[in-house]
Amino acid sequence: MTDIEYMKRGIELAKGGMGFVNPNPMVGAVIVKDGEIIGEGYHEEYGQLHAERNAIANCKESLSGSTMYVTLEPCCHYGKTPPCTEAIIKSGIKKVVIGSVDPNLLVSGKGIEILRKNDIEVVENVLKEECDKLNEVFFHYIKTKIPYVVMKYAMTMDGKIATYNGKSKWITGEEARESVHRDRHKYSGIMIGIGTVLADNPMLNCRIENTKNPVRIICDTNLSMPLGSNIVNTANYIPTIIATCCEDKVKQDEYINKGCKVIPVPKKDNYIDLTILMSKLGEEKIDSILLEGGAALNWSALDSGIVNKVQTYIAPKIFGGVNAKSPVSGLGVENPEQSFYLKNKVITQIGEDILIESEVIQKCSQV
Repeated sequence: MTDIEYMKRGIELAKGGMGFVNPNPMVGAVIVKDGEIIGEGYHEEYGQLHAERNAIANCKESLSGSTMYVTLEPCCHYGKTPPCTEAIIKSGIKKVVIGSVDPNLLVSGKGIEILRKNDIEVVENVLKEECDKLNEVFFHYIKTKIPYVVMKYAMTMDGKIATYNGKSKWITGEEARESVHRDRHKYSGIMIGIGTVLADNPMLNCRIENTKNPVRIICDTNLSMPLGSNIVNTANYIPTIIATCCEDKVKQDEYINKGCKVIPVPKKDNYIDLTILMSKLGEEKIDSILLEGGAALNWSALDSGIVNKVQTYIAPKIFGGVNAKSPVSGLGVENPEQSFYLKNKVITQIGEDILIESEVIQKCSQV
């Protein structure tokens, strides 16, 4: 096998930590000696041993003279676990092949420097693009301290998210809906507006076995979510945050006593200031959010500049209807050149539906 093939194996291992390691990165490590893999490991859960230490622990023979392939630069500082550079140096590994350099200022090249100072050969940037993509959420969060936001919606081929009378179950097929639940596991939080709560009374949980539920985040400007709603009634065992502009402490306590966490946020244009909310959620160690809001919240999120990626599920159906809703409402842009531009489109067939994933560049008015 080649360096590329070993690194690809490391990437596959790293994905085993998806959804469990946030806000830490997903990392995989492979140890090779005399052309044979003698140890593998990945970062399995936040607060537990890192990939490098797991790979070393899984080795059943001497590591002297071996090579480690790791998708992210080994850490060199004490956090919840000791430095991985320390374990590598003590193990007898003589060469380390790295995919991504860690953007965390506590590491960022320092891990590589320490290894080289201890006579360990280091090769950088093997499958760098793939390794960087693996941790796009971590890279964004560690540099900005705010969540990476993915705006997701499902629509028909004529751009409708519901029929003229508001019915929307189901636009997409079972495979697409399962894909959404995998993303609910992948990302730390899921966010909707009060309108979606009142219309659908959702649970916002993950319905796949051996996964975790995201933190539910409800944008409720006036704190009007029914105390008998599914979300409030399950807040004791599914983490739930209500972002509100309501300063009534007595009213807030009604939700707090049910298990919700209430985060006060100032208003902007009569609604929650989403930019400030993102900073507050970042402080809660929420590194990523799946935005499953309605058309109004989607517009507010785009307009405030918090959206990093757009996921568009398109079903081979046509609803029609001049009053049927589209995915984004609000005021909208005045001129085509003020559009929100997207890049790096990836198109995937999921069952009978199509998923288009695109990164948001910026508001055109800022260009």
